[in-house]
Amino acid sequence: MSLLGGAVAAWPFAAHAQRGERVRRIGVLIGVADDAETKAWVATFRKRLDELGWQVGRNVDIDERWTAGDPEQNRVFAAEVVASKPDAIFAFSSVAVAALRRESRTLSIVFTAISDPVGSGFVESLARPGGNATGFTNFVPTMAAKWMEVLKEIAPQVRRTVLMFNPQTAPSFGVEAAAVIVRQTTDIEAAIADLAREPGGGLIVPPDNFSYVHRTLIFALAARHRVPAVYPFRFMAREGGLVSYGVDLGETFPRAAEYIDRILKGTKPADLPVQAPTKFELAINLKTAKALGLEVPPTLLARADEVIE
Repeated sequence: MSLLGGAVAAWPFAAHAQRGERVRRIGVLIGVADDAETKAWVATFRKRLDELGWQVGRNVDIDERWTAGDPEQNRVFAAEVVASKPDAIFAFSSVAVAALRRESRTLSIVFTAISDPVGSGFVESLARPGGNATGFTNFVPTMAAKWMEVLKEIAPQVRRTVLMFNPQTAPSFGVEAAAVIVRQTTDIEAAIADLAREPGGGLIVPPDNFSYVHRTLIFALAARHRVPAVYPFRFMAREGGLVSYGVDLGETFPRAAEYIDRILKGTKPADLPVQAPTKFELAINLKTAKALGLEVPPTLLARADEVIE
């Protein structure tokens, strides 16, 4: 909607103003590239809003912006979204939320795909967010141990594990693994090459914006260096990752729409608890396993929610 010309964009407001109906504004800031997976999730957000009675062209305007994970675009687009004075904002990724909160501590924000909203300073607590933001997390501490368990089960030869993350977008993980900080693509290349220098290396890729944006590079390097890796989201296994264990990110988008609906009807973000995931998915890519020379145990296959042939 933000790409429409001023005269065209204004007509719904004029038409409804004549009838005395207020058109509400929702700002949307997506802190990743507009890939097919994320586009489909955003479509479910819009669909749920429509089901709740918020229809574009009738009583709501949606200003949607995508930053491709670029810090400067996040800053610029966040400022533009805030300047438009929306009634509520939906944000996907921690970098998007951080950029928005630098611009405003009063506009209502509903987020999703945030690993540690308390540690990031977005909310005071999960039960009582306080402030102007609330939403849905994509991580619970028990997931870290599960990644280790799954990686060891699918690749029993793994003796050394590296947790690769960007400290600006990942939470603190209670996992016994060497931590490698990556801030740019060359760091990813160096980390995986170093891990592969000796046999028995395994990689854990936690949920953060940086790994989300650069996942294709991580898949390619893990394959080239024959490093078994576990990822946080099911679609990553579909796209070529060996195995994934984590939450269904797409499921949080319609739930975020429900929070936006409640805010538009008068509820404050501070009164809406941050919701942690309760459903987890295991996906295995057999083609990738074969390329790595791994034989997936039948017991692990039996537990999988999806097996990619």
